[in-house]
Amino acid sequence: MFLIFDTETTGLPKRYTAPISDTDNWPRCIQIAWQLHDRNGVIIEHEDYLIQPEGFDIPYDSERIHGISTELAKEKGIPLAEAAEKFAQVLSKTKFVVGQNVGFDINIMGCEFFRMGMETPLTELPVLDTCTETTAQLCQIPGGRGGKFKLPTLTELHQFLFNEPFEEAHNATADVEATTRCFLELIRRNIFTAEELDVQPDYFEQFSEANPKTIELIGLQHINLKKASEEIRSHQEAKTETVEISSEEIDENLEVLKGTAFAHLHNHSQFSILQSTSSTRDLVQAAIENEMPAVALTDSGNMMGAFHFTKAVNDYNKSLSEEDKHKKLKAIVGCEFFVCEDHENRSHKDNGYQIVMLAKNKNGYHNLAKMASIAYTKGFYYVPRIDKKVVEQYKEDIIVLTGSLYGEVASKVLNIGEKQAEEALLWWKEQFGDDLYIEIMRHNQEDERRVNGTLIDFSKKHDIKLVACNNTYYI
Repeated sequence: MFLIFDTETTGLPKRYTAPISDTDNWPRCIQIAWQLHDRNGVIIEHEDYLIQPEGFDIPYDSERIHGISTELAKEKGIPLAEAAEKFAQVLSKTKFVVGQNVGFDINIMGCEFFRMGMETPLTELPVLDTCTETTAQLCQIPGGRGGKFKLPTLTELHQFLFNEPFEEAHNATADVEATTRCFLELIRRNIFTAEELDVQPDYFEQFSEANPKTIELIGLQHINLKKASEEIRSHQEAKTETVEISSEEIDENLEVLKGTAFAHLHNHSQFSILQSTSSTRDLVQAAIENEMPAVALTDSGNMMGAFHFTKAVNDYNKSLSEEDKHKKLKAIVGCEFFVCEDHENRSHKDNGYQIVMLAKNKNGYHNLAKMASIAYTKGFYYVPRIDKKVVEQYKEDIIVLTGSLYGEVASKVLNIGEKQAEEALLWWKEQFGDDLYIEIMRHNQEDERRVNGTLIDFSKKHDIKLVACNNTYYI
């Protein structure tokens, strides 16, 4: 028996080498599909289940890929325990576990079984994978590591074997159907060996007699998950009462804003190497021309521009006449740090989250400088890094902004879940209290629109002030 299965998840693990007992590392399963076939390729059963998220949300970036929203999974899914029990039953019937890059799916379900304390043969069963060096040699697609051919995606393998595209990727049931077709065709073409399949040499002749023509799809109907999620969301939004804002109110608000001072607090200069085109003097000049009371410098991982930045501000302030002293510009020195789990761990790549920190005074500046120094001398691995232990040690007289979409809170909203994002926010609030600000940006991006609603809710719920930023890299 061959059990071909696939999962859709809430994201990707930080470390693919982590054991399945590392439940914080492995994402959650939100869809599982499988087909069970006998040794001649005859289908015995097929199943497909959405799984209700319990204690977590499906993040936006994952939904963009597979189309499964939290709302859809809650409405159409079944409890994880029920899906796991059904999957455990079919595991007891099979001889092999089969899939495209199936090691990932084995770890996903292995971790789910571990969370529930279920014993299954999943990690003990022999594995047959359609994504190997063998299929790489078969497809011969350039671009692999070390000059080798790259491992084919399911779409690429399907195109090679059948000379037609596979368009339903990232729906577990569609992926399983395509993987099954590819797998059985590989057997028909004698790509798998008798040793791998644990069969006698005459098996391939028998299989070819049972399948004389190119393997076809079995013709399952696949739900358009993105469309289904959009329909549920639209239905829920229609039920929600919205407060209409009149054009008069908008005009009044805009009039109030005209007299409101604004300062950019998240800016990069040429010292954000290979990222920003702004010079420190251009940054200061732009703030002057826009009559801003202050401007901040927050380069990526370093404070090398601080001297040039403050000098440019001081030069401008000294040039002011007595009657223009009220136009003085305040220089705010800061840094956008890469905050990872362990800044001294170089066993795997972890660039961390991008967190903006601003000095309140001279002592705060010294603490920023110490952290920047540690990031380079002890934490450099791809990027200069610190961790939360370093932050705890040097947090005095520092203001923290939660950062852009690559900040911990926003990134977790998009990639992991709102529950984890809220937990992260509360850690920063515990450390910095009223010196923590939630940073929001609006660049007419869908991901920002999604995350801003959640950030505003967090702001109201936990009484944390909002600050509008732009994360500028050029002027």
